Amino acid sequence: MAETTDVAIIGGGAAGCAVAYYLAQSGVKSTIIEREGIGNQASGYSAGGLNPLTGIGIPGPLGAFGWECFQLHMDLYGSLKDQTGIDYQQRTVAKIDLALEESDVPDLQAMVELFQGVDGFNARWLGPEEIAKLEPRITPNVLGGLYDYGNNAVDSHMLTQAFASAAEKMGATVRAGNVQNLEGSGGKIDRVILSDGEISCGQVVMAMGPWSRRAESWLGVYIPVDPLKGEIIRLENNSEPFKHDLAGGGGTIYPKLDGLNWCGTTEDWKGFDREPSPQVAHEIRERVVRLVPDLANAKIVKHTACLRPVTPDWLPVLGRAPGWENVYLATGAGKKGILLATGIGRSIADLMTTGETTLSIQGYSPDRFATQLD
Repeated sequence: MAETTDVAIIGGGAAGCAVAYYLAQSGVKSTIIEREGIGNQASGYSAGGLNPLTGIGIPGPLGAFGWECFQLHMDLYGSLKDQTGIDYQQRTVAKIDLALEESDVPDLQAMVELFQGVDGFNARWLGPEEIAKLEPRITPNVLGGLYDYGNNAVDSHMLTQAFASAAEKMGATVRAGNVQNLEGSGGKIDRVILSDGEISCGQVVMAMGPWSRRAESWLGVYIPVDPLKGEIIRLENNSEPFKHDLAGGGGTIYPKLDGLNWCGTTEDWKGFDREPSPQVAHEIRERVVRLVPDLANAKIVKHTACLRPVTPDWLPVLGRAPGWENVYLATGAGKKGILLATGIGRSIADLMTTGETTLSIQGYSPDRFATQLD
């Protein structure tokens, strides 16, 4: 029997699974097509930070949407956990950004006011003595640090699984498959061609992350999303767990609920190379040892690499594909993919079901890259 679906979602990362979840809430059934397993790419290896106040484009063109996505996360956790039985460990975290050089101090001090002005967040500047009291293992060579509280963190792989599981409970399907092409006419795609068959569909969502350019030849549309490699090492913690996320000097330490410290993270333009590099692991350890000398001999329990989908302006690509009536792009979230997943899912589902959304996605339309490919 031929396979059919209302909406074919190509890509089983956080973005694609969130689209399936919000479509299902609107009564629309979808099929998530994923070749390597749900959440097994960048969505599964992210440190899982939900920081709506800083990062590339924040404050700036990503600020309003980032905050809306954060609020969606805050509203979603209890119900999604109850619906699926998957506790993806959303929690509020405290962080200390450490100043190791004099040049670090002004920028970090300037951020105190940013955090203090937002409901649910607070921040203050700490001197070296205050830092030593909060966390004695931090190097005594710090000049000070920004303490902030209010950001959230999740287990990103479990969040992605929860989106998929909830969507399935509401009628969605997850289908293993490798998409080879799209076929249709009159400005509409009606078939997804797989290596092992085809699926007839009413609408299509391209949530292919760093592999989004594969769809350029299928759609004749320019989709400038490229892979930015990032690596993280997970270090064993043989002493009292850290109570704060720590950052400084290019290094980050994220203590997780399982007792491991996730340390990273790097940015390398290496194409589609997903192999963890021993040299990069060495560099990450050198950076975090500058922050916490006790980690010099901590065992590396796991070393991962993933590819983030990045656009030329570091903003996501959300909306209908130029020249197509029933094809939508949901990609390009860069290093903010887990934070933005809720808003991506909600906005794309809104556009597909009602033609509009209240979320602040102006400026993210695929039309800004509207060069048509022959």
